[in-house]
Amino acid sequence: MTKARPIISWLALPLLFGVTAGPLMADELKLAVVAPKTGPFAVLGDQVRQGAALAAGKLSISLVEIDENCNEGSGQAIAESITAAEAKAAIGFLCSESLTGALPDLAKADIPAFTLSVRWKGLMEDALKAGWPLFRLAPNGDQEAAKLSEIILRDWAGEPVALLEDGTIRGRELTEAIRISLEERGLKPAFIDTFRPGQEQQLALVRRLKTAGVTHAFVGGDRNDVAIIARDAKQEKMALTLLGGEAMRAADDPVPLEDGVLAVGLIEKPSEPAATLLATELQAAKLEPEGYLMPAHAAVTILADAWGISSAVGTPVTDALIGTTFETALGPLTFGEDHELSENPYRLLQWQGDAFMPVAEPTQ
Repeated sequence: MTKARPIISWLALPLLFGVTAGPLMADELKLAVVAPKTGPFAVLGDQVRQGAALAAGKLSISLVEIDENCNEGSGQAIAESITAAEAKAAIGFLCSESLTGALPDLAKADIPAFTLSVRWKGLMEDALKAGWPLFRLAPNGDQEAAKLSEIILRDWAGEPVALLEDGTIRGRELTEAIRISLEERGLKPAFIDTFRPGQEQQLALVRRLKTAGVTHAFVGGDRNDVAIIARDAKQEKMALTLLGGEAMRAADDPVPLEDGVLAVGLIEKPSEPAATLLATELQAAKLEPEGYLMPAHAAVTILADAWGISSAVGTPVTDALIGTTFETALGPLTFGEDHELSENPYRLLQWQGDAFMPVAEPTQ
């Protein structure tokens, strides 16, 4: 069972444990930031480094940057660089190829690793069996479908619902996972169809939906296909609520998205109570809170708090990470015994004007 602990902030630790934050952090905590520096993923690596540096600067944490080339067999060299730098933990790890090779050696050195990206469930299952100190600050492979199913069951109960997919492997698998989840809970979709993606118009599909009496549809496809369906439904004067997956986070062209289109995605902007202050810091640094910047910031603050708890009460850092609720730029976050986030990180979003905005969801 997950241990119940209060929300912890690093600034509160001196009051709780009688330690001095500045010298402890400066003298004892060094973190490795593992992220691509070159190649097609370098822009994502920059986001990781920027977010980590923004958090570390305020906490007097030292960072060592380690390149991640995402090649098979590269993990052991990364682990050797981390241990040689005497880092106490590592964040980043955007590629599974790096993790699989690095984790055995990191386990021997008792160095926790935070992945901000890798969603493959099998890797975490292997890590838990082997005792590897892997923590996932990202969704796992099942949570997108779980969140979409939750929203449909909660908000569309009693509505004629359609499930549409674009014929790609990803679109088909995501839509099928949702269908199974809905039918297991007694909701049978009124309409299921596969559409041809990348078309200039989807009037035939929209008219089929209209004939079937559909008012709400999940679309397992890319953003532009959803935008075209929304545009054509508007042209047909059809009231159609559309919901997409994480693929909706893409460029808003060539067809602009209609206001009101829904999606699930991760929150990228700072969360209260630190949102105003952090937004000012980002503006001063000329940084945008996008991609992996906020998760990297959150990872550093979590490890700072966990290291403070570990140092103060003499528990291993991995023990301090499990069951503690940490206040971060992404809001309060907790890791369960399975080293996964205790709460599904996906949120319901709605397109308004030029951005996806979080939709207030009912509390349980």
